[in-house]
Amino acid sequence: MKKKWLLMLFVIVGVLSGCNRNAPINEHSQGIWDHYFVYPMSKLLLVLGDLFGGNYGPAIIAVTLMVRFCLLPLMLKQFRTSLAMQKLRPEIQKLQEKYKSKDMQTQQKLQQEMMQLYQKHGVNPMNGCLPALIQMPIFMALYYAIRRTQEITLHSFLWVQLGHRDPYLILPILAALTTFISMKLSPTMSEQQMSQMAIMSYIMPIMIFIGANSVPSALSLYWVVGGCFSIIQSLIFRMQLKSARMSNEQAS
Repeated sequence: MKKKWLLMLFVIVGVLSGCNRNAPINEHSQGIWDHYFVYPMSKLLLVLGDLFGGNYGPAIIAVTLMVRFCLLPLMLKQFRTSLAMQKLRPEIQKLQEKYKSKDMQTQQKLQQEMMQLYQKHGVNPMNGCLPALIQMPIFMALYYAIRRTQEITLHSFLWVQLGHRDPYLILPILAALTTFISMKLSPTMSEQQMSQMAIMSYIMPIMIFIGANSVPSALSLYWVVGGCFSIIQSLIFRMQLKSARMSNEQAS
C-alpha cells in the first residue's frame, strides 16, 4: 500500500512538473503547478532573501527548517506508530507463523487479520509515509523555483553558485553522510528491522549523493540541512525511547 501511494505521488509530480515551462516564474505564470506551487515557493525565497540582505543561501536554510518544523507533528506520529508496531510484533509474528503458506488466499487472510489487529490497537501503518508524501511536492516546487528564478540561480553562497552543481562535491558528500547517520540513528528500528535495512542504509546515501550531484547546489543545501535536522530529531527520539523503556522497566 505504501509503495502504491509513493508511486502515485511520483506520477502526479512528474506530470505536473513535466507540464511547466522553463520560462522565468512570476505572478502571471499559468497552470496549477506554476501558480500554486512554484511561484509561492519562489516568492517565499525572494522575501526571505531580502530579509537576509539579498543572500539566498540562508533563505534556503530557513525554508528547509520551516518545512521540517511543520513536519514535526507527523514525524512524532510516525515515531509513535513505529513504537506501537514494535509492541504488536509478537502478535504479528504469531499471525505470520499461522499463515506461513505463500499461496495467495493464505496471504490475503494474513493481511486481513493484520489489518484487524492494527485497527484493534488504533495503529495506522500509513502514518510512516506521510512525511515523504508531503515533502516530495515541496522538494519539486523548490527545484523549479530555483531553476526559474534568476536572482537565485545566479546567486553565490559560500563556495557554490546556487543554480549550479557543487564543483567540489562537498554538499553531495555531506548530504549522503547526513542521510547515512540519520538512518543509523533511527530509534524506531528493532534488531530485525535493522538487519533488513542494513543494505538500504548504504544504498540510500549513495542515491542521495548521485541525486545531489545532479541538481543545483541549492537543493544539495536543502538535503544537508534537512539531514542535520533529522540527526538531531533522531537523537531526541532515541532519548525519549530510552526514557520510556526505563519507565516501563521500573513499573514492571
